[in-house]
Amino acid sequence: MKQTVNFESFMQAFYTYNRYEQFGYEALKALFDYLEEIEKSTGTEMDLDVIAICCDYSHDGVIEIANNYHIDLSDCAEAEDRVDVVRDWLNEHTIIVGETDEGFVYCSAF
Repeated sequence: MKQTVNFESFMQAFYTYNRYEQFGYEALKALFDYLEEIEKSTGTEMDLDVIAICCDYSHDGVIEIANNYHIDLSDCAEAEDRVDVVRDWLNEHTIIVGETDEGFVYCSAF
């Protein structure tokens, strides 16, 4: 038996598991859209597993990503340069799900 999940129920599931703050509204919207697109492109329905999503995806700021993955930003004079370097690094090593005002939503299971 499958249950159709819309964005509101997706977000509510993260509240229920006390995981909403791990992503926030913008990041959850990007993640929901991304996962829906995977379902459409593969033709395979997914089960909503909040804990698995939290293990596989992250929403972090540019500096936090740089620190976590030892990305050298020392040559970056401007904030936009730091964003570009981190974006390039993520594109080379994983999948960027989306960008928010706070940073990137990306697959952190790599």
